[in-house]
Amino acid sequence: MKNTVLYIHGKGGSATESEHYKSLFPDYDVMGLDYQTFTPWETGKEIYHAVTRLKEEYDRVILIANSIGAYFSMNADIGAMIDRAYFISPIVDMEKLIADRMTWTNVTEDELKEHGVIRTDFGEDLSWEYLCYVREHPVKWSVPTTILYGRNDALTSYETIIAFTEKRHASLTVMENGEHWFHTKEQMQFLDNWIREKSK
Repeated sequence: MKNTVLYIHGKGGSATESEHYKSLFPDYDVMGLDYQTFTPWETGKEIYHAVTRLKEEYDRVILIANSIGAYFSMNADIGAMIDRAYFISPIVDMEKLIADRMTWTNVTEDELKEHGVIRTDFGEDLSWEYLCYVREHPVKWSVPTTILYGRNDALTSYETIIAFTEKRHASLTVMENGEHWFHTKEQMQFLDNWIREKSK
């Protein structure tokens, strides 16, 4: 059997991050996708086409997705082609995240609808089109999934990740002093041990 791991990065990341996972999956061809779009409807298509091509060559496709990369992946209609997924700090409730950002910036739903796009101080535009898409396309995901979550994640609350995990029957590992971005030596070591344990 030919096996592959596809890595989907988060905001500000790149496909080169997939190099880190090669030693963790020595029997797999590991590759990353450098997607060129940043909306769930466009990026989802990029991910779908990438996975479709991989399924033509490989028997087994494992997905590793980070942050918003997990959200994009769950919107890509790839569930039937993925054997297993590893999510790192996934965005699992985009509507809540958008609502939180609206609260942080004192933007009402009526204001967002009127303006279409509102710029914010934290570098993320609020978009009425994006919010409408999220509401009209609830996540459908039934792939066997294991999740790594940092207790100090500032984007996704513990309650939100628990609710998603229970609904999707996913496995959850919590790093008590972990953050949304796993990047320190201690955090990366925890991440590596998590994958080794869960991939047995």
